[in-house]
Amino acid sequence: MKKISLTLCFLFSAMIGTFAQQKNEKRLHKDSLQYDKFGKLLYTVVSQYVDSVDSEELIENAIKGMLKELDPHSVYIPEKEYDRMNEPLEGNFEGIGIQFNILNDTLVVVSPISGGPSEEVGISSGDKIIFVGKENIAGTGLQNSDVQRLLRGKKGTLVEVQIKRNGEKNLLPFEIKRDKIPIYSVDASYMATPETGYIKVNRFARTTMKEFVQAIDTLKRDGAKNLILDLRGNGGGYLTTAFQLADQFLGAGKMIVYTQGENQVRQEYKATRIGTFETGKLIVLIDEGSASASEIVSGAVQDWDRGMIIGRRSFGKGLVQKPFNLPDGSAIRLTTARYYTPTGRSIQRPYNEGKENYYNELNRRFESGELMERDSINFPDSLTYYTPNKRVVYGGGGIMPDIFIALDTTINTQLNRNLIRRGVYNQFVLSYLNTHREELKIKYPAFESFKSDFKLDDKLIEDFFAFAQKKKVKKDEDDYKKSKRLIESQLTALFARNLYSVSAYFEIINELNDSYLEALKILKGDAFEEAKLNYE
Repeated sequence: MKKISLTLCFLFSAMIGTFAQQKNEKRLHKDSLQYDKFGKLLYTVVSQYVDSVDSEELIENAIKGMLKELDPHSVYIPEKEYDRMNEPLEGNFEGIGIQFNILNDTLVVVSPISGGPSEEVGISSGDKIIFVGKENIAGTGLQNSDVQRLLRGKKGTLVEVQIKRNGEKNLLPFEIKRDKIPIYSVDASYMATPETGYIKVNRFARTTMKEFVQAIDTLKRDGAKNLILDLRGNGGGYLTTAFQLADQFLGAGKMIVYTQGENQVRQEYKATRIGTFETGKLIVLIDEGSASASEIVSGAVQDWDRGMIIGRRSFGKGLVQKPFNLPDGSAIRLTTARYYTPTGRSIQRPYNEGKENYYNELNRRFESGELMERDSINFPDSLTYYTPNKRVVYGGGGIMPDIFIALDTTINTQLNRNLIRRGVYNQFVLSYLNTHREELKIKYPAFESFKSDFKLDDKLIEDFFAFAQKKKVKKDEDDYKKSKRLIESQLTALFARNLYSVSAYFEIINELNDSYLEALKILKGDAFEEAKLNYE
């Protein structure tokens, strides 16, 4: 009987293998017919069409159309753009400093590069660039090469743009001075309290780990036992860098992330023994601009009960792209798998309603009230997961923080927006320092003395608004009362940045950030013990 059972099992397995082979052969045959179909179509059009056609252009448009039917992150990269594809993650270049997408023939700013010229004049995420100089670039078949041709240029040269911004009726003019775009991925590193270090990472680049390890080593020498890792606005970068950073916080063997796709076997990324901050209280700050690699790190920290996540729900970009070279030197960056956190949560939010709907997600979150009220986010039971310590975490797209911090819109008035839009803050500070830099450096030789003693007096504020008036920004007294603390903090922080360092800027401006302030408050209390987090 046992022999018969084994024989049946063998026959059944052979049948399954045969069926699978037949199914695969049918698929290959069907695909082969489609390849022949496309080649025959192209040949017929080129050889028989009434007018002359550009076969190269036809094929490029066909590739773009094909990828358009897939997910929002699969893209075609022409040969002339290939070398520039990863510049923000690899090295220096000169231009206006933005990360962008082309959506419906319109150039959309994904984010200004931190410390770059666009950020300095007030370009914001979501802005749509309509004019460059006198050239209308919206609805004109815009390509990446056009953007580079128009916006890149030698350091010190000027470019004028007009921007469409949500909530503004008219186009907003900006004048941007091109510069060498900073590639540093660690914006700031300083001691927030005698026992707490703070590190802000703006992207996951080739040099991130070297910068991070240097920063954390310095903070530990200065007495840091706790760490606030700021990933707000960090749109991601290299997967390798993401799990290397997460590895700094997790014990050897712990899963950081795994990837899996229809044609990709499950691949697991686990922590090694090289962690530089495996003990100590850890808080990760995220918001709706934190995506991809940022979500891998915060998801791993949350799923292993290693630290606390504070802020607002992250972007929800959990698709793995792999470059595939094409014969002519061009390439496609194709989505091949999804990211999953250690508990099995998919980071990717839905994209089945089209790319335009997908990229309007942040506007929908604002309109639905999600950025102001945690209760406006509803998670079905099917998207509930549990950490090893039985804490509830949620799937369905993005990382939901343990502590929600509402977006504060009360102090950001039209006056402040106008000051940013017209570049008044940065231009005034630079103008003032042209004649007062040495005086200030003598009075405040180190940032510590500046932070404790520097005050914006009435005369300086008067000079600021006189300067603003020349830039066609009129002081509204009611708006000024509401935004007074914000305006003065921005000015003070910019003075600090130009006199000392970018870290000095964040050390001042963070005093207005509710997520940062909540993190400091949490570190003083018993929240880590109550949540049964693993930090010792």
